[in-house]
Amino acid sequence: MKKQIAILGSTGSIGSQALQVIEEHDDLYEVYALTANNKVELLIEQARKFQPEVAIIANEDKYAQLRDALSDLPIKVYAGMEAICQVVESGPIHIVLTAMVGYSGLKPTINAIRAGKAIALANKETLVVAGELINELAQQYRTPILPVDSEHSAVFQCLSGEVGNAIEKVILTASGGPFRNCTMEQLQTVTKAQALKHPNWDMGAKITIDSATMMNKGFEVIEAKWLFGVRPDQIEVVVHPQSIIHSMVQFEDGSIKAQMGLPDMRLPIQYAFSYPDRILSSFERLDFMKYPCLTFEQPDTARFRNLALAYEAMNRGGNMPCIVNAANEIVVAAFLRDEISFLGMSDVIEETMAKVSFVKTPTYDDYVATDAEARQRAAACIV
Repeated sequence: MKKQIAILGSTGSIGSQALQVIEEHDDLYEVYALTANNKVELLIEQARKFQPEVAIIANEDKYAQLRDALSDLPIKVYAGMEAICQVVESGPIHIVLTAMVGYSGLKPTINAIRAGKAIALANKETLVVAGELINELAQQYRTPILPVDSEHSAVFQCLSGEVGNAIEKVILTASGGPFRNCTMEQLQTVTKAQALKHPNWDMGAKITIDSATMMNKGFEVIEAKWLFGVRPDQIEVVVHPQSIIHSMVQFEDGSIKAQMGLPDMRLPIQYAFSYPDRILSSFERLDFMKYPCLTFEQPDTARFRNLALAYEAMNRGGNMPCIVNAANEIVVAAFLRDEISFLGMSDVIEETMAKVSFVKTPTYDDYVATDAEARQRAAACIV
């Protein structure tokens, strides 16, 4: 029987590549639901091609356009976030790929876990914001969380067959982004266009900016804590500009396992879908002769303060990572509108961390309130 897959955020980079994986293995996988936030034209195109059971547009203003465009097909069409939160509970679904951007992925992921669906997690903010809650729910409902981020998929693969063997540290690699060699003076004047040109990966605008500021790596550090049960001091970040080694695990005997490959997100997506099996793919293979030199550097948290702020949030715990995520979403959106400087984003995040009410043991309602307060505080700092 084919695995039925719901793709939350099908029109984004991860969602679009997931559809490529499904298309290549249409004997194994079938699309049950497609959801998008605003890109209704692309959602229509995807729905007509893959014929899902359900198509949902989060922006309710675009519901009529979606409904009319698919009226000749037996596809159920809905709109709004509540519909997305409900569809993940549908009985036939085996895997929910959470590829929505930012905080918006939290509630649908919680609903999918409670419905017992396997989670292919591409929305790192879910664990950043509410990692403890998500882990508790996953254990309670015995729901597997399969990482889709290339770094966490790499660690996940390195840990395969290592049950009972103690981890000494997890080593997350980072490309360093487009400004790896820039001075502080140069960083003061970088533009949105420059920040959107990632040297190795083809990603959406928000995650590309996060990569340029290294906040993306900071979020991945927090995510690794919850995914792999390690302490903050056991998570190391190493800048690896070639993006061939996706991450590593060092065990207590000193040996290190690394997962390698070309920077292609389809590989970790496919592994999450097929786990525990590996299946044939048509992806380009790594030719070592084209990469005769793999290099490594220490990240500079003086120039890229967001990485240090993420570590601080993780060490403080409670709702502090939720505060950082909310502030970051506000400043990235402002940067993309040319309303704040590249370095100014870190200033606003740090100020928001100092101003928002700290909650040591937050509930779900606390996360919701924290997110709202942090967004308001961050926006006020920009004005």
